[in-house]
Amino acid sequence: MKLLDQFRESCRLRHLAPKTEQVYTHWVEEFCRFHRQQAGEWRHPAKLGEADVAAFLTHLAINRGIAESTQNQALSALLFLYRHVLGRSLQGIDACRAKRPDRLPTVLSQDEVRRLIRAVPAGSMTRTMIELMYGTGLRVSECCMLRVCDLDFDRGQILVRSTKGKKDRVTVLPLSLVERLKTQIAFVAARHERDRRRGHGYAPVPTSLEHKRHSAAAELRWQFVFGSAVARPDPTTGRKLRWYAHPATVDRAVRVAAETAGLRKRVTCHTLRHSFATHLLENGYDIRTVQTLLGHKHVETTMIYTHVMTKPGIGVQSPLDHHG
Repeated sequence: MKLLDQFRESCRLRHLAPKTEQVYTHWVEEFCRFHRQQAGEWRHPAKLGEADVAAFLTHLAINRGIAESTQNQALSALLFLYRHVLGRSLQGIDACRAKRPDRLPTVLSQDEVRRLIRAVPAGSMTRTMIELMYGTGLRVSECCMLRVCDLDFDRGQILVRSTKGKKDRVTVLPLSLVERLKTQIAFVAARHERDRRRGHGYAPVPTSLEHKRHSAAAELRWQFVFGSAVARPDPTTGRKLRWYAHPATVDRAVRVAAETAGLRKRVTCHTLRHSFATHLLENGYDIRTVQTLLGHKHVETTMIYTHVMTKPGIGVQSPLDHHG
C-alpha cells in the first residue's frame, strides 16, 4: 500500500474529521516534495528523522513566511505520520518557529452590524444565518452544520456539536429569530419529505450514530437546518445525501453585504463572532459567561475582547482636542 493510502486509512481508523485528513495529507505531500527537491530524488519518510522535519518546518517559517498556527498544523500532521503510520515518535525537533503577530480582532459597532444585515435580502436563508452568527457567537462552520435537533425552542438554547476540541457546548437562541427558524425548519421538513418520496432523503450522520440507529440518516431531526440546495451521491453507498450549505458561500455573502453597506473594515463571518463577544462585554455580561458561550478553553482567549470594547468609564480625551 502506498504511503498516502496508509496515511488516509490511519486517519479514518482514528476518526479524524474529513477536513483534518485533507489538511494533514497536504502537509505530508509537501514534506515529501520538499525533501525530493533537496536531495534530487524521492526519499521515504521512514528514512528521514527529526533533523529533516526541523529543516522542513524552518523552510516554512523562513522561506514561505507562514503563520505560527499553520506551522503547528504541519508539525501535527508529521507527528501523526510518524507515530501512527511509521511507528516512531519524534523527539527534540529544533526548528525555527514562526511568530504569531499580536493582532486585535476586527469588531463592528452595533450600527455597523445593522447596516450589514440590512444589506442582505430580507427573508433569505443567508440573512437568517448572518443574524444567527451575530446573535449566538457561532463560527460559520458551526452555523452551517446545525441540525434540526440542535435547536431547543422551549429552553431558548442551541446545542453546538463537536466544536474545536471535539466538545459540545450550549449557546443562546435569540428570541427575535425563533419564528424565522421555525419557518426554516418547516421548509426543511417539506423538502425532506419530497426527497424521501424520490428515495434520497438522507443527511450524512456520524458513523457511531448510524451503527446505533440505521434509520438516523433519513430522520428529519438529523437534517441540516441550512442544507445545501443540491443532493449529491455518496461515493461509498451511492445514495444521495443533502449536505449543509458551504461556509465559503456564506462568507462570500458577508463580504458582498459589507461592500454594499459601505463598511470600510475587513468583514468576514468571524467578525460577527468577535462582535457578539465584544457587545456582550460592553453590555455588562461577565467574561466567564462569554467564555462559556464562545466555547473557549482558557479565559485568556476571551480576554482579548476587553482590549477592543468601548469603555465609557475611562473617558480619555486626546490632547489635540484641548487646542482651538
